[in-house]
Amino acid sequence: MSAFFTIQHRDLSCGARSGVMALPHGLVSTPMFMPVGTNGTVKALTVDDLIEIGFEIMLSNTYHLYLRPGCSVIAGAGSLHEFMRWNRNILTDSGGFQVFSLAPFRKITDEGVKFRSHIDGSYHVLTPEKVVEIQTILNSDIQMQLDICTPWGTEYKKAVKDLRITTGWLERAKRTWEEKAAAGYSGKLFSIIQGNFYKDLREQSAASCVNADTPGIAIGGLSVGEPADVFTEYLAYTTSLLPAEKPRYVMGIGTPQYILTAIERGIDMFDCVLPTRSGRIGHVFTQNGPLALKKSEHEMSFTPIDEMCGCKVCRNYTRAYLRHLFKTQEILCSMLCSYHNLYFLHNLVKNARKAIEEDRFVSFKTEFLRCFEGKGDET
Repeated sequence: MSAFFTIQHRDLSCGARSGVMALPHGLVSTPMFMPVGTNGTVKALTVDDLIEIGFEIMLSNTYHLYLRPGCSVIAGAGSLHEFMRWNRNILTDSGGFQVFSLAPFRKITDEGVKFRSHIDGSYHVLTPEKVVEIQTILNSDIQMQLDICTPWGTEYKKAVKDLRITTGWLERAKRTWEEKAAAGYSGKLFSIIQGNFYKDLREQSAASCVNADTPGIAIGGLSVGEPADVFTEYLAYTTSLLPAEKPRYVMGIGTPQYILTAIERGIDMFDCVLPTRSGRIGHVFTQNGPLALKKSEHEMSFTPIDEMCGCKVCRNYTRAYLRHLFKTQEILCSMLCSYHNLYFLHNLVKNARKAIEEDRFVSFKTEFLRCFEGKGDET
């Protein structure tokens, strides 16, 4: 096992495992789902809400926080934890994906990436060293290397070039992280596997990440527009290339189907904006599938979102009331639906962890998906 990650149990029926990570702001049980607080807040929820649900770690984004409010403001507060009053763990994404998806201009070189802010058009340069430095100022408990995430359909020649740059950036990020660690920084660095949907490139990238010997390894470049069967194939293939003793993180997955597929193949960590983004448009999870509160059939439905759910939303509010809030565009609808969706996923992963420890994860997944995929009405 690694110095900070301990595997507690391996399910006898598949590759799923439960474990615990010892991070600077407390222990984190795995597998685990991280809510996304891009700008230092999970949209429509307070940190008290997140603690009440039971989250031990959340995700924030380096790109957004670097641009606004800026490192000087967060350094003045002491850390991102102090700034947002969250005394548990924080993982920060490197910002690379946001540069490539949001910036109106970007130029990638071996040195780094030059881009224009989507906020005010100002020019900035991010290098792997600078990204580590920013995340150190944030005092991230887990920080990610700068990488290039290529979309589904990328040509082989382009994927080769981008992987070469990403691999070089990893080497430089690790050197800078080691310097920061020697100076007292206690956060962990995760490397990121890229290579698009080419198995030879995935092998090269995985080998580079293993050789870099960072505390953890993320599988990037999945859930970027590819079909579900391709996601599953490349998830399984890439995971097979990784050492068992280190935590494994798949970035950007948030549906129950993808989460359970990842857990079954030995993934420990995942995040996504889906539960809160869906909540803001009145789409909620139930044991019997997704539900769209805007539908007229819920106008006189005085039952909770999910009668099997123990969250405070389901204990106190009806579908009819939530539909009313949605129709009148009340902010409370976003707050309550986002809370429920995050509670639902947190509870799903907690139950998955229990199933792993009892060597019944495959049957747990099968039964959950039998109900979840049977009666949803989200469309």
